Amino acid sequence: MERRITLIRHGCCPGNDRKCYIGITDEPLSEKGEKSILLRAYPEADIVFSSPLQRCVFTAKLIYPNLTPVIIDDLRETDFGLFEGKNYQDLEGNPDYQRFIDCGGTIPFPQGESRDEATVRAIKGFEELLTKIGEAKNISVIVHGGTIMAILSHYFGGDYYSYHVENSEGYTFDLSHDGIFGRLHSRSFLR
Repeated sequence: MERRITLIRHGCCPGNDRKCYIGITDEPLSEKGEKSILLRAYPEADIVFSSPLQRCVFTAKLIYPNLTPVIIDDLRETDFGLFEGKNYQDLEGNPDYQRFIDCGGTIPFPQGESRDEATVRAIKGFEELLTKIGEAKNISVIVHGGTIMAILSHYFGGDYYSYHVENSEGYTFDLSHDGIFGRLHSRSFLR
């Protein structure tokens, strides 16, 4: 049985509007974020999974009001440590931030996670999800930009940042009966 998995980045929250690192900060959606979701047409789902953070849970409830999201803790966003809640302007002149930029984002965030640590955790969460889909054919997963980049770069290869997606957008791919991933499609879900 072929299944379709759709990874959707949560709607915009106030920190996203300010271009801040919003990882473990549990922000709600902004009004702009809610409106953006309601203007789009998302695929049907038999089951919905979500990060535990409220911006994802609320996005899931807006898109799929008749389904209760299954929460998977390991699908949460990267812990940005000391950069949490700050944007590039706030961090200008910060030597830790400059080191982070100079290395292409590969070192750990000060007092936070590294991209590799967050990726390992996200893959663990995604593998847990795969054990819980049962007979569902259409699976939607409401998560974070970093989680999507981690999952797709792990399974499909390529550069982590090449899978960046805007808020309320995502990717769809097929999962064959033998667990092989195929046909990755970027989606804006516009009506």
